[in-house]
Parts: sequence; structure tokens; C-alpha cells
Amino acid sequence: MILYPAIDLKDGQCVRLLRGEMEAATVFGDDPAAQAKAFEDAGCEWLHLVDLNGAFAGEPVNGAAVEAILAAVSVPCQLGGGIRDMATIESWLSKGLARVILGTVAVENPSLVREAALAFPGRVAVGIDARNGRVATKGWANETDVMVTDLARSFEDAGVAAIIYTDIDRDGAMQGPNVQATEALSRAINIPVIASGGVSSMADLTALRDTQVISGAISGRALYDGAIDLATALETLKL
Repeated sequence: MILYPAIDLKDGQCVRLLRGEMEAATVFGDDPAAQAKAFEDAGCEWLHLVDLNGAFAGEPVNGAAVEAILAAVSVPCQLGGGIRDMATIESWLSKGLARVILGTVAVENPSLVREAALAFPGRVAVGIDARNGRVATKGWANETDVMVTDLARSFEDAGVAAIIYTDIDRDGAMQGPNVQATEALSRAINIPVIASGGVSSMADLTALRDTQVISGAISGRALYDGAIDLATALETLKL
């Protein structure tokens, strides 16, 4: 299972939100590129980037910070937040991003997901953020009646590289991930599933790993707070 350290970007800074609330942002640093390099130096295989402002604006906002990160590290990076048209997808992938994450458009314009996944094999992931099993969009501000599993299954034949599943109520709360729901989703579909939201301890990581069906886990606040030591976690997950 791959551990993806998260760098959430708000106004050019590294932050973490509590349950998706922009007003509940904790700033962890004002040099995202340096943070990315520190994660790489600790041995991470991937980085997970989120343009929080972009998720609300519907277009990239923290582009300069993302480009600085891409220039600073050699490990592959995936980015979500405000990526809602083909031109933006093409632009980011041409700048060295390994994978784009499409969230809101997966609900509102699923044909774009299919088009992008066909054009860029292995480089398009779908971000599914949910409360109580239902998908939320537009930076989690808009809750829909779409069920998580139904949405994920609709992309099984599209060539999507991964599903990034976030339980919003667990995100940033340091209360543990929703292992049961994430495992159930992983067993219901053939697309690799990456767990996000609430990963706050080594026990959480091993619980996700021990399902043997979850392909990755994203953690942010726990790494910044020191609740998870990245080098130790990476070594443990190799076992």
C-alpha cells in the first residue's frame, strides 16, 4: 500500500482543514516546495496535492505553488482541486504532473472523465468525497443524492487510474479513517481505491493495509503534527 503525504494549498500556504471547512484551516507552513522536498527526502513514493482555493473557485488558484513543488521534487505528484476542463487537464499534465484528480466534474460532466482517461491513460484519477455515503462536490460545499459506489462503478470501463475516496466527516479530525466503507468500496469495484480522511496513526495505516484491497492512503495533519513518522510508516508499509 502506498502512503501519499498530502500538501493542501490555501493562499499559497500548506494548510489542513477540519472536515472541509475553509474557515477551520490550520497553517503548517508557507513554503510548499520545501515541505514537498522534506517528504521526498523521507522516502515517499508519491505526493498528493490539493488546490483548496481552486476547488471552490472551479479553476486553478495555487498554480505557482504547485509548479514550485513540481520543480523541487522528482517523485510523482497527483493534484486535485479546480480541474474541470480538458484544457486545464492538458496544461497540468504537460507541466510534469503525474496524475490529475477529477472530483466535481465526475458528477457534473462524467464524459470529461472518460475523454481525459482515454487521452491520458493512467494519468486520471477520480476523487469521490462523501458524507454518509453520498457524494459532495464543489469543495464539499454541495451535497448530492449520488451514492459513492454507484459513481465509482460508472467509471469501471473508463480506464481511470484510481478512485480517491474521502470521508469528509473524518477529514482533518484525527479520528481515524472509515476503514469499513473504504474496504467495501474497494471490494465493490475493480479500480484501485486510495483512502483519504482521518488517517492519523500507524494503527490506521496498518488497518487499511491489512484489508489487502486498499491500494493507498493519504495523510496530512498526522504527518505535520508528528502523530505519524513518515520514514517509519513507509518502512512499515513495505512489510
